[in-house]
Formats: sequence, structure tokens, C-alpha cells
Amino acid sequence: MAVSVNLNADMGEGLGVYKIGNDDDILKVIKSASIACGFHAGDFRTMHDVVLRAKAEGVSIGCHPGYNDLWGFGRRRIDMRADDIEYMVAYQIGALNAMAAYVGEKVTHLKPHGSLNNVAAEDPDCAAAIGKAIKAVDRDIIYVALSGSEMEKQGRKLGLRVAREGFCDRQYDDDGNLTSRKLPTAVHKDPAVAAKQTVHMVLNGEIISRNGKAVPHRVETLCVHGDEPTGVAVAQAVRKALEAAGVTIVPLPEMKFE
Repeated sequence: MAVSVNLNADMGEGLGVYKIGNDDDILKVIKSASIACGFHAGDFRTMHDVVLRAKAEGVSIGCHPGYNDLWGFGRRRIDMRADDIEYMVAYQIGALNAMAAYVGEKVTHLKPHGSLNNVAAEDPDCAAAIGKAIKAVDRDIIYVALSGSEMEKQGRKLGLRVAREGFCDRQYDDDGNLTSRKLPTAVHKDPAVAAKQTVHMVLNGEIISRNGKAVPHRVETLCVHGDEPTGVAVAQAVRKALEAAGVTIVPLPEMKFE
């Protein structure tokens, strides 16, 4: 049976003249871009430039909203009311949709960033708030959610299309959540290790935790982190390994969802 999967990366995470990650090279490997919208990183010029390059490469455009935390790159938790999270996310969708309009495109998926993603994976109110923002702005936007998380559950409750996400270059804990970045092994920097984990995840519907436990983990989309120095090499190795295993890489809107 033919197997397809989406490959995505977080993009546009510089600010002004400060650049983070090699967006140009990553865009040649992936099929969907999750673009920072100015809260944890990014600005209007960066957003415009990335959507322009994404369209040229045939890469679909996604919103990558985070907490209002430029200093901490959106990796610090900020306690907020659920409705404030909802409006904060809707605001960021609107910002990126405006930039996408310059190239005749629109936002087709949304993936929370950093600490917002971590909180929403476990907190149903936060996960639902993000889903409500999607539903209010454009219910056709695909909600990218860590497989098995509260985001997946709440997105489905709201009647949204949900893309279950796996991480090529991140280590997992026994509960299926990502290993804390406080641990030195949390990010796979070796392209071969990331590629092996990814192919196993896609073909077997599971991940192997850092303690050796097999955890069910079905996915429609896979993330590589473009802000890592090894990001391009990891992305290239992952795509090459998937295609060698007979997996087709497609833009997220072309995936079929349960």
C-alpha cells in the first residue's frame, strides 16, 4: 500500500536583521512551512519573505503562533486565560494571512510553537482555545497536533481537520510526550539517528522512547527543526531515508485525514 507523509519545519524565526536557521535550504527539502508570526519570533518583513520563497518552492504556508515572548523565544510558559490564548492565536493567524495574500496564498495549517505547544498537549482548555481560534478565523485550517495529545482530542471535538505530528529530531518520553530540552539528549543532532527514528515512526505507527518503550504514534506530518545548526542535514537525511523506504512526501493539504 502506498504511504504518504508530510514533512514540515518551523520557519521565519529570526527578527529584523537577526537570522535564525537556514530557511532557504530547508524550503528545498520540506513541503510545508510553519512560519513565526511576530510573538516569539518573526516580523512583517520576515513573514513576507518566507511566504514568497515558500510559494516559489511549492511549499504550503502554515501559522506558527507562540506566547508573546521574544526574549525567551516562546519557550517559557505564560499563564493566560483560555479566551486570551484564543484571541492571541487568532491575531497571529490574521497577521500571516495578510502576508500570504501578497503572493496569492493563505494559511492552510497551524502548529503552536514551543511552550504553547507543550501546554496545549496536556491542557484541554488551552488546546480547545487554539482550536476555537482556528474555527473562528478559517475552519479549513489544519490543526497540527502532537499525536495522542489534548490538541488532537480537542481539535476533533471541534470538527477540525487534525494532522497528527511526529518529530524527526526530538527524543520522546514513555508517555509519548517530547523529552524536555533541559536534558542534553532531547534533540537528535545525528542525521542517521533522526532518519532511523522517522522511518520507524511512519512505517510502524510508533516511536521508541528514550527508555526503549514502544509507544503508539501515528502521524500525518513530521517536523524537523530549522533553527538547529544541524537542521538542513537532518532534513535531507530524513527525506532521503523516507523516499528510499517508498514513502511519498507531499504538502499537508494533500494528506488524507481520519
